[in-house]
Amino acid sequence: MTIRNLFIISAPSGTGKSLLLQLLLKNNVLNFNIKLSISYTTRIKRIGEINGKDYFFISKKKFKKMIINNEFLEHAKIFGNYYGTSKKNIKNILKNNINVFLNIDWQGAKQVRNKISQVCSIFILPPSKKELYKRLYLRGKDHIDIINKRMLQLKKEIYHYHEYNYLIINNDINHAIFDLKNIIYAEHLKTQIQSIRYNNLINKLLNE
Repeated sequence: MTIRNLFIISAPSGTGKSLLLQLLLKNNVLNFNIKLSISYTTRIKRIGEINGKDYFFISKKKFKKMIINNEFLEHAKIFGNYYGTSKKNIKNILKNNINVFLNIDWQGAKQVRNKISQVCSIFILPPSKKELYKRLYLRGKDHIDIINKRMLQLKKEIYHYHEYNYLIINNDINHAIFDLKNIIYAEHLKTQIQSIRYNNLINKLLNE
């Protein structure tokens, strides 16, 4: 039997979840096999983004066809663009005994939890609205109108924080990555996981 975990990480845009995941993958001191799921999206590719690495960029026509064919584990429409996670891609990653992170919003997270019971979900909050606006502005990825729309959606997104297993406040990136790593480690110490990993030892202790 394989040992694996499916993680969901959600946060209002600009909170820093993408940077946290980059640091986690770059400095995997926990020595667990970890991979970030690559979502499909219909939004326009930003400068510096690579198709197949940051997202799979596809047309709305193709995306809707994938919905009809039931190819998504979850999907949602956010600020006029579609985002979705391929069921086949996730299945292949987990089959190879790899921990996979889904970087998705609360809508997608709810869909995944309704389909898969064994999932660890993490919500990231900013230290303040002022700091979040500053981060959105300084990262230079969105027009000011989009930034304002994201800020208007903030309360709606934060409202769902209680649906998650863990909550991290990203006031300091080093503290936040420390918390994230501890969550992963804790998930791997659960009885269900440990009983699989140490099955031979447990049987030996019980039968000797």
